[in-house]
Amino acid sequence: MRVLLASSHRYPASGSHGSGLHPKDYPSGSGYHLHDLLAKGLAEEGHQVFYYLGKGVELPLPPGVAAAAAPVSDIDLCHSPIGAPGFAESIGSFAADHSKPCLLTCHMWEASRQAKSNWVFVSRALAQAYGSTRFVLNGIDPDDFIFSEAKQDYLLFMGAMNRAIDKGLDLALSLSRSKGFRLLVAGTGMNYETIRYVADLCTASGAEYLGDVRGARKAELLAGAKAVLFPSRLSEGCPLVLLEAMVSGTPVISSRCGGTAEIVTPETGIICERDDEWSAAIDRLSRISPKRCREIALKKYHYRRMVKDYLQEYRREMGGS
Repeated sequence: MRVLLASSHRYPASGSHGSGLHPKDYPSGSGYHLHDLLAKGLAEEGHQVFYYLGKGVELPLPPGVAAAAAPVSDIDLCHSPIGAPGFAESIGSFAADHSKPCLLTCHMWEASRQAKSNWVFVSRALAQAYGSTRFVLNGIDPDDFIFSEAKQDYLLFMGAMNRAIDKGLDLALSLSRSKGFRLLVAGTGMNYETIRYVADLCTASGAEYLGDVRGARKAELLAGAKAVLFPSRLSEGCPLVLLEAMVSGTPVISSRCGGTAEIVTPETGIICERDDEWSAAIDRLSRISPKRCREIALKKYHYRRMVKDYLQEYRREMGGS
């Protein structure tokens, strides 16, 4: 199959070094990182991949992936994440002009957007929120992470700080104060005002704010944590940090928000709905097996599984066209 992948970001979306206490245009960028993994996996499956990136390429693309300076029309299908406003729409128009099927991936809930039949979502819950049944769960590359059964004396909160309160940072800080555990906070925002705000919150609560972490440092933090706290108030799709924690052998304590209930099971973590459940969950972490967390992550959330599921959606879209 000849596939045109298109995205508005600069490759790679997730580099080997974080920005620390400095802002980033895309504090998370998880949807773009998943498109990078998809390009890699499609080429590994033997497909011909053209990658059109709105902001160009910083590092060499994966073997078998060809950089495209402009959208390529000699293809079977094109695929873009719904990211920066206007980009996915332009790819859809290009596909229509050349009578090519086009798939768009929606990673998060936005009330202002109305889903179309060629949208695929990253969890069943997100698909249902848009009145659809099409979804492909996200995937991760286990080679990017470290597995460890031995845990250190901290819990980890990791997320995009431009939405820190929506992601539940205040709840994580309150819990660390009441339970007396060491909390590390990782992630950055889009400006220094956000970074200073988060730093002040962490200082006031006795938590350690690390800023943006990537690559080996991120892998070490995930592997060493007793748990990842994810008290989000958002309608989440398929949060990557949950999958990254699991493949590292680290359990998750999460709110029931969108797709999290599809990921976090009693074998991999604890879902909390009431305030009193968060404190009790901290005391139950030793019951969760790091090995089992990793086994489930490798089976259900490997990027090669994600690629195969997208190939099914490609064939469905091509048949429909």
